[in-house]
Amino acid sequence: MYYLIRDTLEECTLEDCRKREAPYVAVLTTEEWQAERSDFDMGIDLEPDAKNIHNTKAEVNYDSLTGTFSIPNRRDFDQEERKFAFALDEKGIVFIDDSGMAGHLIRRVKRAKKWHIPSLERFLYDFLEQIIYRDQSILESYERELDKIETAIQEGEAEESLMRVNEIRGNLRDLRIHYDQLIDLGQELEENENGFFKPENVRYFHLFNNRMSRLYDSASSLRDYTMQVRDLYQAQLDIKQNRIMTVLTVVTTIFMPLTLIVGWYGMNFRYMPELESRWGYPIVIAICLAIAITSLIFFRKKKWL
Repeated sequence: MYYLIRDTLEECTLEDCRKREAPYVAVLTTEEWQAERSDFDMGIDLEPDAKNIHNTKAEVNYDSLTGTFSIPNRRDFDQEERKFAFALDEKGIVFIDDSGMAGHLIRRVKRAKKWHIPSLERFLYDFLEQIIYRDQSILESYERELDKIETAIQEGEAEESLMRVNEIRGNLRDLRIHYDQLIDLGQELEENENGFFKPENVRYFHLFNNRMSRLYDSASSLRDYTMQVRDLYQAQLDIKQNRIMTVLTVVTTIFMPLTLIVGWYGMNFRYMPELESRWGYPIVIAICLAIAITSLIFFRKKKWL
């Protein structure tokens, strides 16, 4: 796919890109890039490899800027990240993409954007914005979910909440890493070392970096919040265990004197006077009940029950 950056993205041919009447955007597979790379006349020192991508980054070459994108799947962070490479200079940008992600983002830009002053810098800004366009709502949904989990924990109704909290924490970790890498990429673009971008348009990258910094801070705050929720869950669990131990201690304390009485009268010595008494058995029962009731009243006053 080939586009020219005019008022909107206009589909074109490779020949139109060669005329350089406007900045261009190209989306090629690895095989297409190998076949057509000479047509774009970019001074690339290190060949971008779309099949060996580990993170999001940008690297300055002698007469070009190359880099890679590794974008987490916001719907399922356990799925493999969408990866593609790019190469750009002052004439335009080429995406080397076998995953289809770059083309998808560009089509969204084409549908949603119309520019008063079209430029390569503005396209890059809108392209980067499409990567994170849903992230603020995702972070807000995580915050609302954590609030509900916290309330449920306080009310003792969250049995499996810790597993979900850990899942959210892992997702936020992945987002923080992604944001950190995007900030580095945005700073590389803003640096404009090769002078590809017009000075008055570099502000777009500054705006993007500011937004990324806010998203990074929000993700960091939410990750700290997950730790607080985990601590609250553990505290509630400790309280439950303490209550159980208190009940067990009270029961043990009540039955200790009763066990002593049972053991004492279970010796069955011949001359134990209570063995021959008609009222011995009822008296022992009454004593046991009195001990149990007195102990319960005592524990209730001490608020141990």
